[in-house]
Amino acid sequence: MAHSKEELSANQIADYFLHKASKDDKPITNKKLQKLLYYAQAWSVAKRNEKLFEDKIEAWVHGPAIKSIYLAFKHFGSEPIKKEIPEESISAIPEDVQKFLNEIWTVYGKFDAAYLEQLTHTETPWQKARDGIEANQTSENEITIDSMQEFYSALLEKKTA
Repeated sequence: MAHSKEELSANQIADYFLHKASKDDKPITNKKLQKLLYYAQAWSVAKRNEKLFEDKIEAWVHGPAIKSIYLAFKHFGSEPIKKEIPEESISAIPEDVQKFLNEIWTVYGKFDAAYLEQLTHTETPWQKARDGIEANQTSENEITIDSMQEFYSALLEKKTA
């Protein structure tokens, strides 16, 4: 698996989506942000053959989540996140990555958190990571990069077939 030239953090990607959300006037909650980060990582390994960030994605009750991001925005509860994102932090993200993130935003940004949660629950990577765990039981099991790459690459092949 190739790594991007400069390692980006899940935090930088989160800031990008929050910036996008405020520009498009589409409020974004912690739960929705988690799903956007998950789909960005999943499609990055499938389409670009590289991880966007190193942060581990865990299979939580409400779908994929990154603990550090959850904790950073936990105080918003289920309310939209309000955070000013300085332009510098956006321009620090390479042009090609921004273009890719815009695609993710276009596809998934229009959905609410509940829909995205349901969607992740129907997909193999989250299901695999939660195998044998009760529906409402907490888990720190990782949704592996390999399972994401396998699942989303197969979806890509179906689309292009």
